[in-house]
Amino acid sequence: MTMLFRSPRRLPSITVGMPAVVLVLFVLGGCAQLDRLRHRGDHAPATPAVAPPPPAPAAPVETPAAVRPLGEIINDDLQHGRYSEGEAALRTYLAAHPKDRLAQSMLRQLTADPQRTLGPVGSTHVVQAGESYSTLAQRYLGDARLFLILARYNQSTQPALLRAGEKLRLPASGRLSGDVAAEAGGGAAKSGRASVESPAARSQRLQRESLQLLGAGQETQALARLDAALAADPGLASDRNGAEALRQRVVASCHQRAIVLYRDQKLEPAIALWDRVLAVEPSYEPALAYRARALELQRRLKQL
Repeated sequence: MTMLFRSPRRLPSITVGMPAVVLVLFVLGGCAQLDRLRHRGDHAPATPAVAPPPPAPAAPVETPAAVRPLGEIINDDLQHGRYSEGEAALRTYLAAHPKDRLAQSMLRQLTADPQRTLGPVGSTHVVQAGESYSTLAQRYLGDARLFLILARYNQSTQPALLRAGEKLRLPASGRLSGDVAAEAGGGAAKSGRASVESPAARSQRLQRESLQLLGAGQETQALARLDAALAADPGLASDRNGAEALRQRVVASCHQRAIVLYRDQKLEPAIALWDRVLAVEPSYEPALAYRARALELQRRLKQL
């Protein structure tokens, strides 16, 4: 009887402890599952990073060609026969200074057909010491600035190099055709007019008048007289040294007067005076340089 009553006493403690054991086992099993998941995640292969596509190549930026001074183009390219470089430089210059008449004239002389422009050959000329294509263009074409078309007419590969004794071909008439003639301003036709006085006397008279006008401060008129004296060239041949000294004196004086006008920002008369200087002395570097500055300043002022 005693044994029957002891067994029931132990049963309740067993019944009460079983849910706690089950709960502990469940918790431990969950933790193990989490550890396995973590362990698996630590060794999972990482997704490779996709490299961004390379940037598209940038379009090449074209650097605009530098605008060279007109005097540099004439003296360094055209006078030395670098016609291709000179043409490219002139086009760049005219893009910046589209109304520059001297640059327009140079480009037309460079691209026009010389034979068609000047016409058939009429005579020849034996080059004398001190002569240049500029002085011969002044004499036979009426405008020293037309030296380039005359040089190309004679198939010159270097207009700056003209030796005494060379024979040059001259057109039958002093008249020009097309746009080049317009740039000459009709000088060729004027230089062919008959005069009562001899060419030598006319040239000497015009030189004297040029000096008188220069002394009176009338630089533009002095240049015009000297221009006409050069056109009547025989007088220069009889007194070449004196005529050259006069030429340099008038040109230098007019250039200085133009500088004064330029500094006073009187650009139009300054440019006009430099145009006259270059009509007499096309390669006069100071006038070419200052004239280019005046044109650039004029362009900037118009943009304000």
